[in-house]
Amino acid sequence: MASTAAYYYTGCEDDYQPHFLDSCSLCRRSLNQNSDIFMYRGNTPFCSQECRQEQIEMDEAMEKKWKLSSSSSKRSSAVRQSSDSAKESGMNKAVRTGTVAVI
Repeated sequence: MASTAAYYYTGCEDDYQPHFLDSCSLCRRSLNQNSDIFMYRGNTPFCSQECRQEQIEMDEAMEKKWKLSSSSSKRSSAVRQSSDSAKESGMNKAVRTGTVAVI
């Protein structure tokens, strides 16, 4: 049985670059011509559903981490802006000090 790479060989050994369907993107196991290839996000091949699912879970965890860091930076930016505006508004106010007597 010929490997998948044989179908994409250009004839120049120096210029050979493996085809993206030659191996699993996660475990790097060779993908055989007569076996199923599990694709993810268009052009990412995997040798099994398990490898593909592991990649999906890693991507989801990374996206969740990115969203959390993005939302926390937005919150800290909003807090800084509100404290800055409070400082500015406090500078424009007149404050009276003294004793108040209530009879």
